[in-house]
Amino acid sequence: MSLQNLQIDGGFMQIDVRIMELLASKLCHDLVSPVSAINNGVELIEDVGGSVIDDAMKLIRDSGNKAARRLRVYRLAYGRAGSDVQLAVRDVRQVAEQYLTGSKIKLVWPEDLLSNNLEDCQGFLKTLLNLILLAEETLAYGGTISLHAISGLKGDKTGCRIEIAGRNAALSLNLQEALEGSASVDDISPRSVQAYVTGRFAEHFCLKLGHDHSIPDTLNLLLSLPNDEPCIQDVKVS
Repeated sequence: MSLQNLQIDGGFMQIDVRIMELLASKLCHDLVSPVSAINNGVELIEDVGGSVIDDAMKLIRDSGNKAARRLRVYRLAYGRAGSDVQLAVRDVRQVAEQYLTGSKIKLVWPEDLLSNNLEDCQGFLKTLLNLILLAEETLAYGGTISLHAISGLKGDKTGCRIEIAGRNAALSLNLQEALEGSASVDDISPRSVQAYVTGRFAEHFCLKLGHDHSIPDTLNLLLSLPNDEPCIQDVKVS
């Protein structure tokens, strides 16, 4: 197994070269469409001229905005910026909302959702953003991603529950194993790499993950601080 050390704010997490390659492939795949559309718009202006300038400019503008939104979310989800202890909830919320703009998915993220103890926990917002990206991948037919607070025994907010509602919303066995880290690196695919890196970020920041599939067409992903009680894996979703 060939490993590379990825530095995250003074700490290191080991990432297999295969995972890095799959993640790079995912980013290129997600960006090639809007970037290609920009090129197509430029070529349309060059080839046809004045009669299509308005349509071509709209194509360029929309595609440029789409590429920019994706780059902003990837910078926080995968880059060092997402691990910054000064990262604000409102900034992550805005980036997530903009990322899903124009898609078939609605994001419901209440402004007062996260308390200071969660916002100040390094890596919590980064991992939460990765869970939203994973949630998006489970909603092939569109749907809703809603964020809810998880409270501890004393009533303080100790985590976040992401409720994903839509046709066939679920984590396949491959995605579950990738998220939990029980899958072999050789078995990770472009389809499951998001689940895998999300789980590894949670491990790196000592956060706890859980999932619940008890309701048809509804998936709940859970993220909590390491010392919360009861264990997030045992949370029952009503």
